[in-house]
Amino acid sequence: MPKDFSRTLRVAEQLRQELSELIRDEVKDPRLGPVTVTEVKVARDLSHGTVFVSFLGRVDGIEEKLAILQHAARLLQGFLGRRLHLRAIPHLHFQYDEVLDHGQRMDALIAEARAADEQRADGSDGADAS
Repeated sequence: MPKDFSRTLRVAEQLRQELSELIRDEVKDPRLGPVTVTEVKVARDLSHGTVFVSFLGRVDGIEEKLAILQHAARLLQGFLGRRLHLRAIPHLHFQYDEVLDHGQRMDALIAEARAADEQRADGSDGADAS
């Protein structure tokens, strides 16, 4: 009988929670700004983990911010090793999560379409009354 949550999914979720706290508390680079860890995907053998992050505010300097996080990856792995009692801590690879940007673009398009519909509805009501 398959388990509801595989070990890799449980480890990935634990890594996401711990990394959120560790990045906030331990990475002291002012260029980084607020970081949100949106998801962690872990290889089946737990050797590598892809950490998807997003940044609050403007999306300038993404490559620089990812480089800062990648530079701090070994430090973060050390902290994870002390917090999580796993035989091996995955090597961390940071990647920008574009899902939030895509969602914001979709929201803007929907708002624009609604405004256009309302404008058309207001214009047609005036044309019918003449």
